[in-house]
Amino acid sequence: MANPELVKLEGKKRETSKKANKALREELRVPAVLYGPDVDENIHFSIDELELEKILRKPQTKLQELTVDGKTFKTLLKRTEFDPVTDRPVHADFYVLSDKKKVTLRVPIKITGSAKGVVENGGRVFKPMNFIRIRVLPEAIPAEFEIDITPLEIGQSFHISDLELEGIIPLDDMSRTIVTIRPPKGADFLENLVSGVTEEAEEEVVAEGEEVAEGEELAEGEEAAEGEEGEDSSEDKKED
Repeated sequence: MANPELVKLEGKKRETSKKANKALREELRVPAVLYGPDVDENIHFSIDELELEKILRKPQTKLQELTVDGKTFKTLLKRTEFDPVTDRPVHADFYVLSDKKKVTLRVPIKITGSAKGVVENGGRVFKPMNFIRIRVLPEAIPAEFEIDITPLEIGQSFHISDLELEGIIPLDDMSRTIVTIRPPKGADFLENLVSGVTEEAEEEVVAEGEEVAEGEELAEGEEAAEGEEGEDSSEDKKED
């Protein structure tokens, strides 16, 4: 597993009023908050919207070397709020990592290779999980979990228990399926008819088990940011 890329960001301290936040967004700057177990008081700042979007475009764990008011912090982008109409980021939460304290986060799953069951028998790849929730020390945070599905035949699956998890505590059930190879669509349909399960009903079950969008995962014990227009109103945002 590769370590996450460390991206350098420059933040500017800001006022926390609604009017000030609106002015920042008009200047293409995103209001943000910095917090963590080693931060005595939350730091309210803003960052360049384009720089934040560059981070968000990368489908990997996001670590930053964030400098605010002359001080530099190693952070994890924990939560980003978006405008429901424009989809622009309107607020971001940055968690300051502590070397000796574990952090809870979701790590994306990347599959590589072409499954044998697909290439030789026309099977279909089904991936019900896009992220895995873990708890880990900062030094062991992975950029992503990469899974080579090349050996998988039709009917075979890859589970959380099959991952290399040294130093990592998985928070999802170890028996959960990450990826499986289904039969060709026609064969799958006949199989479902015999078992009394329709394709439509099966897909509904899958939809209920899908992961939420990246960026909504919170640190363990952390309260979600509150306040209007994406502004964080908590003054004591800490992780246990």
